[in-house]
Amino acid sequence: MIDGNHFRGGIISWRPLNATPSGSTADILIHQRYFWNRIWGSYVPNRNCTESDVINETVIPVNSSMKCLANCSSSNYPNVGLSTRMTTTDCQQNPIIQSWAGERYDTVTLTMTTSIIIGFNSSAWMTNLYLGSGKGWSIVNQLSLGLRPDGYINSSPVTTTLPVIFYPINTRITHIVQMADNDATDILACRWSNASSNTYYNKMDECGGICFGLPPGYVLTKSNCTLSFQLPSINLYYACALQIEDYFNSAATTPMSSVPIQFLFYGYQPSSNCSRPSIIGVRPNRACIGVPYNVQLNETIMVQTYCPNQTIVDFITASPYGMTHSAINHISPYTWTMTLTWTPDPLQSGPQGFCAAALDNSNLQSDPWCLTYLVNYDSPDLIRPKVVQGSASPVGTVFQNQSMFLIQATSLVGRPSRNGTNICFINAATNVSAGCYDAGYAPNIVYTGYTIVITTNITWATGQFYYITMDSGFASGSVFCHAESAPITDPSFWRFNIWDPAVSSTTTTTTTPFTTATVTTKPTSTTSINTLLTTTGIVITTTTPATTTAASTTAAPSTTTTTATSTTSVTTSDTVVVINPQDLV
Repeated sequence: MIDGNHFRGGIISWRPLNATPSGSTADILIHQRYFWNRIWGSYVPNRNCTESDVINETVIPVNSSMKCLANCSSSNYPNVGLSTRMTTTDCQQNPIIQSWAGERYDTVTLTMTTSIIIGFNSSAWMTNLYLGSGKGWSIVNQLSLGLRPDGYINSSPVTTTLPVIFYPINTRITHIVQMADNDATDILACRWSNASSNTYYNKMDECGGICFGLPPGYVLTKSNCTLSFQLPSINLYYACALQIEDYFNSAATTPMSSVPIQFLFYGYQPSSNCSRPSIIGVRPNRACIGVPYNVQLNETIMVQTYCPNQTIVDFITASPYGMTHSAINHISPYTWTMTLTWTPDPLQSGPQGFCAAALDNSNLQSDPWCLTYLVNYDSPDLIRPKVVQGSASPVGTVFQNQSMFLIQATSLVGRPSRNGTNICFINAATNVSAGCYDAGYAPNIVYTGYTIVITTNITWATGQFYYITMDSGFASGSVFCHAESAPITDPSFWRFNIWDPAVSSTTTTTTTPFTTATVTTKPTSTTSINTLLTTTGIVITTTTPATTTAASTTAAPSTTTTTATSTTSVTTSDTVVVINPQDLV
């Protein structure tokens, strides 16, 4: 295996391939991710990992195993454990980071009586640590297949992190550790890992030589896994060891599983007055994106710098295996990019985490930017509006008092779990917003079934054209971390204009409507559009599912036509005006 003081942290998690119990066993997918010293030492002299190892999926020869450590007789978990040889995912060449990361997945068939502690312990941690330099490591996970109160097999929480996170010394830091769970209703909490064999439910040494590895004065908010601390010394690493645990509800006192996460902070003294770089772009931090497997994904990370001589020299990443990283591109004076390319395979079905941070030439690091990819899950797709009878309303020409807007998606949608997901109404002539609403909390945005309804209080300018934009995640899915819809920025996606009666003909026509209309409310409580109405007519049906079809009959009024002579001759044209105003009267 890799020689020397080389361990730099890791994560262990698991989930059933089928959460519905059937028989006396279940297939469990176990995930291991570890960070190592990039330099292999004497095992393979002068061998440093590079991006070619990521591309070629080089095996990191950690010839050890993750074993059952406690209550092993309750399970048929392999006596020899699971191998810790893993596939290369990231190589960080920066001399401060020097990290070689890898992961592996194993599917094991375990008896339903399984309630064990599994883990990986050996020696030794890296040197130059505030606490624990060169000492042994221990990283453990609780795996229990006892059925949840709802009758399903539990899935452990999932998390992700960068191997090393830079923070300036003598500055109060707030750092959030990501945690999520495939069982969406579970209550998650994190705590410090502990070496005592009796303190917590795991009853094992959970952290080896780095327990409580931050300087005194640290604070942990368990409910959202937020750390608050200060780093006192430059050029020193600080280890952090936590356990993330899931509870069935707020009344539960015993966790159903316990996931370890261990990583490093690094203290530095800023050598410039420039602001830290920022990762910007269409994907916000903590976004959740559904992706199919066997289809190539291209994701661009975009970084903003703030000073003339500030350059991006490296990206620190934590990636799923198979994801490759391009060279850094300098596309404008203050903008830098790196492109990710990845084709998920079926073994990666489910949640896959990715994190990145940009590092500049003064060792200023951006805040971590993390995404969750849901492999083999679809994000809801907002259906492009069609003229008159389509998936959104209104389109075409509408009256100045129009206040209700509606759009449908390809799957069940809900409110996003984070704020900052806006829908904006933009004046097409000026590209200036007439009004925006944050879907994270705005009460005038309603999600019902496959439909989103937005009620506005905007004063429209007569004769003007408007288009609608929606941020990434304006609609969220219903699985796991709620995969989010893609951003809508195309001015032609959803467009309408406001009727100006001053330039319209005075000719009016009254027509006879059909005498019978059939309206069916879908069982999924979606909002239907009455086919007899023009683009200004929106009918919001009850949210109580109906199972029958009702027909309504109305008396047909007589048809009259009145023609007046127009006093003004005006010719107008626009490609999106499809209904003349006189047809709306």
